[in-house]
Amino acid sequence: MNSHASGRRSGDQFCIYVFDRLVLPTLTAEDLKAVGAGDLSCDEIVKKFIRDRLSCRFVVVEDAAEARKIEAVVRAKGLAGRRPFLNPGLPVV
Repeated sequence: MNSHASGRRSGDQFCIYVFDRLVLPTLTAEDLKAVGAGDLSCDEIVKKFIRDRLSCRFVVVEDAAEARKIEAVVRAKGLAGRRPFLNPGLPVV
């Protein structure tokens, strides 16, 4: 969770998804120019976005195998009928 909250895209697929799907579409031409010049950090933008706008939920389980099973169901079927936006699995037909 600390890795996700750091906003660092290097080595964290979640932060890459957040940047690509949620942050990048909001950046202006000026923002992109500042990123290119090194005056604005994409990682800092992602970190701020995650801390200001996202939350998480968790369930305590017995072991990693049970966690993977639950993750697969949530990715495929969703929660309350809504599949994850950033990391959906293949829908169950």
